[in-house]
Amino acid sequence: MAGHRDFAEFYAAAFHPLATQLFLHTGSAAEAQDVVQEAMCRAYDRWSTVAEHEDPVAWVRRVAWNLATSRWRRVRRGIELITRDRLVESTPGPNPDRIAIATALATLPARQRQAVILHYLEDLPIAEIAALTGAAEGTVKSWLHRARHTLASRLSEALPAAEEVDRV
Repeated sequence: MAGHRDFAEFYAAAFHPLATQLFLHTGSAAEAQDVVQEAMCRAYDRWSTVAEHEDPVAWVRRVAWNLATSRWRRVRRGIELITRDRLVESTPGPNPDRIAIATALATLPARQRQAVILHYLEDLPIAEIAALTGAAEGTVKSWLHRARHTLASRLSEALPAAEEVDRV
């Protein structure tokens, strides 16, 4: 029981000065209190040994500093991982041709746009598009024919403007 009383007195005398020192090291009062508290818990678990040290406060201080350093390294490692993921070469933005095509596609009626995407971008045969949409093959062919004419008209208007941007 004397050991508990001794530790309680030690804790009351040492906690605040250690937390202040660790605050100056970590820059965070909460972080400092956390690591000092953890160091005190470890000291309590080994109190019979720690109490016999020439300077038990030095033991707790060293443990607290080591804990703070370990936490800092974990945080830094996490930041490095996040930063490294962000540093992966970014994909360049769409060129003017792609923007013009996407804009022209967006103006098509939904069924025509769906047929164009499935046929020309996904390489699906007309029979499969017909099965997916529940339309006859002739209807899908009609959608594609109308979409091609609309896209040709809209893109002939849009692409010369995009080519002028490239020349500048």
